[in-house]
Amino acid sequence: MKDYGLLFAKGMAMGAADIVPGVSGGTVAFITNIYDELLNSIRSVRPSTLVLLYKEGPAACWRAINGNFLLVLLAGIVTSLLTLSRLISYQLEHNPILLAALFFGLILASILYMLRQLGHIGVREVLAILVGAAAIVLLPEKPFALGTGTWWVFGAGALAICAMILPGISGSFILLMLGVYPIVLGALMEFDLELLAVFIGGCVVGLLSFSHLLGLLLQKARSITLAVLTGFLLGSLKIIWPWKEVLAYRTDRHGESVPLISANVSPDQYQAVVGADPQTLLAILCLVFGFSLVFGIDKLAHRGRI
Repeated sequence: MKDYGLLFAKGMAMGAADIVPGVSGGTVAFITNIYDELLNSIRSVRPSTLVLLYKEGPAACWRAINGNFLLVLLAGIVTSLLTLSRLISYQLEHNPILLAALFFGLILASILYMLRQLGHIGVREVLAILVGAAAIVLLPEKPFALGTGTWWVFGAGALAICAMILPGISGSFILLMLGVYPIVLGALMEFDLELLAVFIGGCVVGLLSFSHLLGLLLQKARSITLAVLTGFLLGSLKIIWPWKEVLAYRTDRHGESVPLISANVSPDQYQAVVGADPQTLLAILCLVFGFSLVFGIDKLAHRGRI
């Protein structure tokens, strides 16, 4: 029960991260040492599983897909999404600098953690890191003017879930880019079962399809794949930078103006341009806490406590 409780907590941490544009639940899975098991468990759900279910029964099928692990982790993620969506949304609105600083520290430490997993870093790995970073940095910040219908939400879910299981790519940021982030967040807050079912259906299709490709890449070219993922993390620092000047706004479904396009500025520039307190000291403390948290978790993991 202690192990399941800890796994549930890791799932909640993944869910909380996935709500925030710029942070990936896959990053949390990686730094809490469950990434490989998660990926392998997802990959075990395949057509042959149905054959096993028919021949040997539900118990054998459940063991084959590591059912207990997936169920507890998913329960943590869903619980987090349903209970923390309002809290995260509130913090994004009222304390965006401090929240971003916390996640900036998490990601910064995750980059060092990933580099350590690489071991030997040669020319190929360096190039892979640069390619991964460039792929994130060059993403346009303005959302695409595309649809918001049922099939678009389904497709957005399929694409976003692929990002969510990749360390460094934020599924929420992908949803924001596709113009459906406020729709999905609103469905979570209002418990819109119909819309959530469409979105989850897309997530399931995308997850089962993409996990096999990612697993194959990690098996055949692990160092290069990890290097690209490290580059994703490096590039995401640009997205999660705490101090931003809003250049354009959009109107949400409540008729309120919310940020649409922003540019990174220094804390000093933030004070001058935005005319608000940059909360520099508190932000640095949040950053240090997030940074320390990653290596604290890693240290506990090496001691066999998590």
